Amino acid sequence: MNQSAVGSLVPRQAPGSYGLPFVSAIRDRLDFYYFQGEAKYFESRVEKHGSTVLRINVPPGPFMARDPRVVAVLDAKSFPVLFDVDKVEKKNLFTGTYMPSTSLTGGFRVCSYLDPSEPTHTKVKQLLFSLLASRKDAVIPAFRSHFSSLLATVESQLVLGGKSNFNMLNDFTSFEFIADAYFGVLPSASDLGTTGPTKAAKWLIFQLHPLVTFGLPLILEEPLLHTVLLPPIFVSGDYKALYKYFYAAATKALDMAESLGLNRDEACHNLLFATVFNSYGGLKVMLPGILGRIAEAGEKFHQRLAAEVRIAVADAGGKVTIEALEKMELTKSAVWEALRLEPPVKFQYGRAKADMNIESHDAVFAVKKGEMLFGYQPCATKDPRVFGSTAREFVGDRFVGEGSKLLQYVYWSNGRETESPSVDNKQCPGKNLVVLVGRLLVVEMFLRYDTFAADVGVDLLGPKVEFTGVTKATSGPGAV
Repeated sequence: MNQSAVGSLVPRQAPGSYGLPFVSAIRDRLDFYYFQGEAKYFESRVEKHGSTVLRINVPPGPFMARDPRVVAVLDAKSFPVLFDVDKVEKKNLFTGTYMPSTSLTGGFRVCSYLDPSEPTHTKVKQLLFSLLASRKDAVIPAFRSHFSSLLATVESQLVLGGKSNFNMLNDFTSFEFIADAYFGVLPSASDLGTTGPTKAAKWLIFQLHPLVTFGLPLILEEPLLHTVLLPPIFVSGDYKALYKYFYAAATKALDMAESLGLNRDEACHNLLFATVFNSYGGLKVMLPGILGRIAEAGEKFHQRLAAEVRIAVADAGGKVTIEALEKMELTKSAVWEALRLEPPVKFQYGRAKADMNIESHDAVFAVKKGEMLFGYQPCATKDPRVFGSTAREFVGDRFVGEGSKLLQYVYWSNGRETESPSVDNKQCPGKNLVVLVGRLLVVEMFLRYDTFAADVGVDLLGPKVEFTGVTKATSGPGAV
């Protein structure tokens, strides 16, 4: 149905049902975690009701969430309503229908939980923009240094045991890299030593446990992880150690914060959250996602990437520069395609500020003021009405040339890839940095290797990648 035809339709109520209070929400939670899995949970309900906009319950439900009821927007056309802060409120909705205790963030509601209308949101987001701008020249050398060491370890492990777990190495390397890039102070050289990633992971789990499954038996996992929030006291020592590092390492950024009118303590908690939860947490998911998709794309695609990377770097005098990276059209496309298929944050939320209509490809739906809107991003970014018969497949050159028109439907950053973050929206302030880091991983791989092989599976928060072999570069700057 064309745009004008949809716009002329009479708005109707979204189909679906919330079922019986309490009982149905728990039943649906069990479907989501154990009986169907998250993707099938949404896809089966779309199929049942014949609509990509529908009323469903979302986890965690009782007793952590007062109200699990949402209007789900599960196609590329309806999903962007979640980005429109004129239509939806974002206050306290970062994790959805529940909110972790502010005891986990120093007693403050950090930027991710603030609506753009709140004054502190503007100040914190401006701080993050200023930090990124001040450290832009540190990113490439920091990444190359840290990930060159990671790949050297991969090679050693392959020689010794025939396999190398990328996720485990990435957990430590990404933590060191992102702190180095932002603040120029290695966590491992501070009082944290090598414990930073472990402390960070514990702190992340205390916030995200309602939305994940650890693969434990249902009878154990449900009461322990999905019924009540874990007490923050059990991770307070880890958080204090992380805070101590940030307060010492981020001196210049904290000085900037005070010039913006932010309290130094509140600013430090926000910098910790932005670095550990948003940035490091994102890299834990994103980099294995990119690597896994490229691994599965095969040797011929690797040859195309290697040729592009090496020509661009050679033209830049053997250096990896921003200008060289911008010339790598296939590399950029491959990273965007991986982010389309494996978005680091799959769930988005917003509360309707007023009565409104939401359009899907085929219908118009009425939503009342105060209703919670919810999006499961993989449904929207794998929409066959936009991406055709290959919507669920990795097509590495999808966004090259004319394909770049499809970038408006890539939503991983909590906004369209064709739009830019600002203090007035909720789009990721590090959007451009994230894509840059993804490209740098591809560049580092194909300056060093002609091709590689890996087993790709599933980890707690996303893909799991285990190298099984690499073929050293036979040409270009990384040739042996």
